[in-house]
Amino acid sequence: MLDNLPQIPMADGIDWTVDQITEVFSWLFNPIKSGLGAVLDYSAEYLAMVPPIIFILIVAIVAFFLSGKKFGLAAFSIIGLLFIENQGLWDQLVSTFTLVFYASLISVIVGIPVGILMSKSRIAENIITPVLDFMQTMPAFVYLIPAVAFFGIGMVPGVFASFIFATPPVVRFTNLGIRQVSTELVEASDAFGTTGSQKLFKVELPMAKRTIMAGVNQTVMLSLSMVVIASMIGAPGLGRDVLSALQRADAGPGFVAGFAIVILAIIIDRFTQNLNKEKH
Repeated sequence: MLDNLPQIPMADGIDWTVDQITEVFSWLFNPIKSGLGAVLDYSAEYLAMVPPIIFILIVAIVAFFLSGKKFGLAAFSIIGLLFIENQGLWDQLVSTFTLVFYASLISVIVGIPVGILMSKSRIAENIITPVLDFMQTMPAFVYLIPAVAFFGIGMVPGVFASFIFATPPVVRFTNLGIRQVSTELVEASDAFGTTGSQKLFKVELPMAKRTIMAGVNQTVMLSLSMVVIASMIGAPGLGRDVLSALQRADAGPGFVAGFAIVILAIIIDRFTQNLNKEKH
């Protein structure tokens, strides 16, 4: 009986919708593609101009002070980054760091205000929560389809796909952190006649800072996890080396590039965690 039912032209409808969106919003997508693409290219180019040894020393010094003047993170950063440079992967590391940095930055800039809005409005929370659920449950590879349709190939669609994939944690943690602020503190601030903005910036955000930073940490890690997937749409970096090795079944270079990603992930994770402790 099911065989007699007409097939719904779903794929054709989606193709038509994407074409219409791309055409109607070309005034928005084209400047983003050219502007953000130029920023990403210049950032990666200028970072690559810094001698690796200088870059490594700066990272080690920051790690030393960020970890409370302990040598563990600084030593790991030096050894790990020297290994990456020794393997000839420094330029790929710079490209990967650039992609992760800008994807995380955009996610945080967008995510924290959205989380604040959710914490202040039950209606906004009911509307945004299903969107976040959709963003988190959608397979990561599916994000590449609208990214390529809207921005072509390269680093910009990689940032776009990473943004969609990595934004939900910082939104949820911001909402959770503000909602968990002590009711007594909020009532006390109201009793002293604080305005809404004063209460937000002087009471709620400072008290929720630790939770929000935990969301930022998760967002950065999810952005980094998209590196290999983003390489499928032309994003440069360590992910491209992993993908190339996978396509050629070349275990050696693939393992080295993957190990470099792990080193970068550990360094970034420890940095954000120590930043959270430092600021608490």
